[in-house]
Amino acid sequence: MTGGIAAGKSTVCNRLRELGAHVESADELVRFVQRKGSPVLDAIRERFGIGVIDESGELDRAALGRLIFEDADARRDLESIVHPAIAEELQHRIADAYAVNPGAIIVYDIPLLVETKRMDEFDSIIVLACDPDIRRQRLIDLRGMTAEEADARIAAQATEVERMQVADWIIDTGESIDETLEQVDDVWANIQSVSRA
Repeated sequence: MTGGIAAGKSTVCNRLRELGAHVESADELVRFVQRKGSPVLDAIRERFGIGVIDESGELDRAALGRLIFEDADARRDLESIVHPAIAEELQHRIADAYAVNPGAIIVYDIPLLVETKRMDEFDSIIVLACDPDIRRQRLIDLRGMTAEEADARIAAQATEVERMQVADWIIDTGESIDETLEQVDDVWANIQSVSRA
């Protein structure tokens, strides 16, 4: 499952969990592999310096973000440290889910699916579509961003059209929460019928 920033991924993931999906989140996996005391955090400190570690020994994401935002080499270095650890942890979690329930339907919430060109790794793709103006307003109202910050975040990601081109299912999250959840329920029913086929 993918969608732009502020497209409602948390809402949709929560509903999918309620319906019985095993949901894993790329963002949560990133935080897990970069946690205090992890080999990944040690490697990040070694590459980027002590300035990316806060007083409590955790990763200072804002400081790291400033270092890699406009430096493609630094971003590639970070990805080479973090991505293999994420892939390994995801495989462990998938194996655990199947050990508990061999018929599990696993949904991977991966915001940057299109940007990282990883579409071929998945059986099917759910895209959360939402007008960028609505997402911009959500970022301002709900996350306290300035209009300029919101615009920069949206512009740094794939467009709605680019995401929709890879979709097997599209959920419009620009309307009410009830309408979004109704669409999630419909997509879940479709996924279950496909998985049984």
